[in-house]
Amino acid sequence: MELHDENPFKIRSYQSALTSLERGDQDIMHLSDAELTQINGVGKSIIEAIQSLKSTETFPALDLLIGKTPTGILEILQIKGLGPKKVKILWEELGITSTHELMEACQSGKVAKIKGFGEKTQETIIQNLEFKASNAGKWLYADIEETIASLEMEIKQLLPDCELAVVGDFARKMEIISQAEFLISSDDLIPVKARLKTLESVSWDLTNSGPKTLRGKVRDLDLSLTFHFCSKGDFAWKKLSHSASKAHLLSLVDENESVAEKLNKKDFSSEEEFFTKNQLQFIPAELREGFGEVELAKENKIPELLQDSDLKGILHNHSTYSDGKHSLRQMAEYCKSLGYEYLGISDHSRTASYAGGLDIEQVMKQQAEIDALNKELAPFKIFKGIESDILGDGSLDYPTEVLASFDFIVASVHSILNMDVRRATDRLVRAISNPYTTILGHPTGRLLLRREGYPIDHRAVIDACAAHNVVIEINANPWRLDLDWRWIRYAMDQGVKLSINPDAHEMDGYADMKYGVLIGRKGGLTKEMTLNTLNREEIAAYFAGRKERIPVM
Repeated sequence: MELHDENPFKIRSYQSALTSLERGDQDIMHLSDAELTQINGVGKSIIEAIQSLKSTETFPALDLLIGKTPTGILEILQIKGLGPKKVKILWEELGITSTHELMEACQSGKVAKIKGFGEKTQETIIQNLEFKASNAGKWLYADIEETIASLEMEIKQLLPDCELAVVGDFARKMEIISQAEFLISSDDLIPVKARLKTLESVSWDLTNSGPKTLRGKVRDLDLSLTFHFCSKGDFAWKKLSHSASKAHLLSLVDENESVAEKLNKKDFSSEEEFFTKNQLQFIPAELREGFGEVELAKENKIPELLQDSDLKGILHNHSTYSDGKHSLRQMAEYCKSLGYEYLGISDHSRTASYAGGLDIEQVMKQQAEIDALNKELAPFKIFKGIESDILGDGSLDYPTEVLASFDFIVASVHSILNMDVRRATDRLVRAISNPYTTILGHPTGRLLLRREGYPIDHRAVIDACAAHNVVIEINANPWRLDLDWRWIRYAMDQGVKLSINPDAHEMDGYADMKYGVLIGRKGGLTKEMTLNTLNREEIAAYFAGRKERIPVM
């Protein structure tokens, strides 16, 4: 609507209705017209749109707008930093209707010459287009998990006499997956391949397939798919080979031979037997990355990894006080129903006005509600927190007396993201040194496949957390998974605890905790080094102990 200069009052009415509908906890597809009219901002035109969506999954006004919008323009609208107004200018002044045309116009310098753009904007567009292109065909682990499970079940039913294993990056629980890989064992491949080709969910690429592989794509997804084949006798070593990174396979087991060379001996019939035979502690698949795990296995030093059941509470969550979908009560009651002992609520602070950040009066109101709910829901406990914006100079939002009223504080960067490594690191280190900072939230601000994080000196940031007894968040949202798993072991070695936080903005967001655990395990995270494995009494004592050590100003 903005792209086509629709009436601004009409645009605002849609935005208002959307905000109300998103904050509600009911499925609008199951609400009657009478019930819809009770929702703030939902008028006749919105109800007509919903009625049409129920029957046709679209509505006339949308169809009309899409009909007069080139497909490529919709793709350009997805590029970070380009809103409808700028896209409209590019379309009208340069005739740009695709990302390819946009890149050409940027490379020739045409975009920089348009009023309101300039060299800096042009360079940012080029960087974002390159980032988008480099991630084409890649998927978040969480987004294809169900597809892989469904495909695995389908293959097992199709090939009941074959051994089957999910291998590749997915088997190692990588955060980003560029292709799905399966290993199938059979001593008669011709009928096996023939049956596989009947899979309606796969579009086959026979040109790039071979005697021991079948390649294709999952239909309706730009996800590459590879089936590896082997004899039944080779299944054990092939599975290990295809479930490890190149760096792991090249790691030396002894002075003479690498993992790959040991595997090629084929003198074992299971993963467990391979590790035992080579005097190695068993290495879980998610650790097989060449990050020193073989050396640890030689010395029997691979720790017992964190499990979902170890977590006792959920920290860093949002409610309708800021930009959450569900009320504080709903978030608390649902958390309790899942079997957790406590909830840490940490809505946005006042500087995050775009996210409904809490002013000081709202902070006091929320804390009073928390006190009342704690009496009602005991022994379950809600801890008073805030996600305090780290301001441009590294200071925290709110004056000291307000910061002191919270049980814990998650300090996060949400603005001024175009920093160089020195500025970003200095900003974080200053926030970490603030005695009220309990947890450093999503340290790099990255959104996987959407935007790169700001660059930081990870060692300096982790060392600062060690010096100031600050916990580092592993943000469990599948788009973030930040702190990156590659830095978890360094953090633990410095004595820095990690906290698995879902950053949930609705009740369903708690389900993301599993992805935080997966990425924590990938980095070697243990129960002992995870903050929210502490039970309710232990974490209450932890928060209180930190506050007691804050010097009186």
